[in-house]
Amino acid sequence: PARDHWPDVQGDLGVSVGFVILAHTALDRAAQVARHLASAGCPIVIHVDKRVTQYQEKRLRGILRAFGDVRFCQRFKCDWGTWSIVAASKAGAEMMLKDFPDVDHVYLTSGSCMPLRPLSELMEYLAEHPDTDFIESVTTADSPWTLDGLEHERFTLYFPFSWRHQRRLFDGFVGIQRRLGIRRRPPPGIAPHLGSQWWCLTRATLTKILTDPQRSTYQRYFRSLWIPDEAYFQTLVRQHSTSIESRSLTLSKFDIQGRPHTFYDDHLELLRRSDCFFARKIWPKADRLYQSFLSNSPRVTNNAEPNPGKIDRLFSKAVELRNNGRHGLIMQSRFPRDESKAVQTAWPYSVFQGYAQVFDGFEQWLTRATGTPAHGRLINPDRVEFAGGATNFKGGLTTATALRDYDEPGFLRNLVWNTRGERQYFQYSAQDGLDAWLFMARDPNAQISVITGAWTIALFRSDHPFAALRREAAQLQRRERAQIEALRAPWAQARVRIETLSGYLTSPIQPLQEIIDEASPPGGAYLGEAPRLTNLDGLGVFLQRLRNAGIQPYLAGNFPVRSTAGNRERTVGNIRAAH
Repeated sequence: PARDHWPDVQGDLGVSVGFVILAHTALDRAAQVARHLASAGCPIVIHVDKRVTQYQEKRLRGILRAFGDVRFCQRFKCDWGTWSIVAASKAGAEMMLKDFPDVDHVYLTSGSCMPLRPLSELMEYLAEHPDTDFIESVTTADSPWTLDGLEHERFTLYFPFSWRHQRRLFDGFVGIQRRLGIRRRPPPGIAPHLGSQWWCLTRATLTKILTDPQRSTYQRYFRSLWIPDEAYFQTLVRQHSTSIESRSLTLSKFDIQGRPHTFYDDHLELLRRSDCFFARKIWPKADRLYQSFLSNSPRVTNNAEPNPGKIDRLFSKAVELRNNGRHGLIMQSRFPRDESKAVQTAWPYSVFQGYAQVFDGFEQWLTRATGTPAHGRLINPDRVEFAGGATNFKGGLTTATALRDYDEPGFLRNLVWNTRGERQYFQYSAQDGLDAWLFMARDPNAQISVITGAWTIALFRSDHPFAALRREAAQLQRRERAQIEALRAPWAQARVRIETLSGYLTSPIQPLQEIIDEASPPGGAYLGEAPRLTNLDGLGVFLQRLRNAGIQPYLAGNFPVRSTAGNRERTVGNIRAAH
């Protein structure tokens, strides 16, 4: 149904917007949307894919014959990712500018797009931004716009073959160009940009793009790019626009493979919350969506700034559910992405670094305190130290280091999966593999407790030549520094305790109680026995020797050079006093 006052509103606002519609399939829905737009007084230019039969095109023309401001432009056979889509857009835009001289803005949509708000609101919005071009336009160097596929190479290689219909030729030709080192350069004066193909440009900017003196040069370059419809207008608008809003007024969401999400009837409220003017891509049989948004009902009026970010959380959750399996389980259908922030394992576990050096018999004490056998260093380069010296563990895990080292994160994931429901405890060292450490740093199930600089205790007790100890100290400090940086990185999800050796020795009892609390229900356990502190007499002198040799063991903290024994007695006294 038409609202007769809308054309008057458009005139009163002093702004006119015309729509170029690229129709490929579901022409009945494209006709329904075109009628809705034309009834609001908006001129329409429709490009019908040349693959559509003449009968279907004639039927579409007949449906829209009653509207005098509807035109049909030259037809092209459109292939995804090819120049034909740009050619169709240009043909529609040129006809719009030629046949409708009063149009101030040109809005590019597809036959599967649908308005989410009354056209009067769009006109009001454009009247408030009369000189603004709304088009997503970002550089590949500064923004990772591409979800899946080529990013920089789409501008430096030739793509004469269709990715969808000539895949083997496409891949083969790309490989040949890579081997030959082919590197195309864009025409002088332009910087390639990318973005959504659905834009709304001012008449002035669009006219300059279509009549640019270098148009033929630009077309030769973009014609052989990959997916030029995401780059042609997005790049040239930077040459001619005086005011760019790098965003689209059309809501379009993509999955992890770069395919557009399809909206169905049950997305009605979701689309309303986006406050966008249009949405793509609508399922042709979504009757409820078409009836609601094309009804001219005041219920769909928002008068709000378009904000697709309101629904980003739901799409992010959908992507996570689609791509991640059950926590900690590797399946044939999907492999968990290590760089994602999803939980990597099936159950909480605890990792200790430095505790076995500070306390004698720490693993045995941990086993008694928690009631769960505690492992040694599972990622020890020399051997896998299962609890109790076992050579095999649940799920068929063995002490074979070659199997473990093939996939350290997978080894830990399997260990936790095979014992889910029972918290695992194991030791770590700065000498152990970094792959497993980075995996644990990303895992919210990991509780990592580190006493930095505790590796100096093993060096202090070693009978190796001091020159060799100095080199090893420098290496271990670099490795532990990298570990700590990973734990403090923005992407880290593990729960972390980090203390220097000197700082920990001033109050060691509280972290031990926290270890027991993690393994027991709230209020269900008390530290009844403390582990025995190792003898650190002379460690301060050793650390000073390292300093004198040019190594600053800063990870150990401000460890006193003298009176180490006195410090040890006070520490032991603190542990005893707690009991």
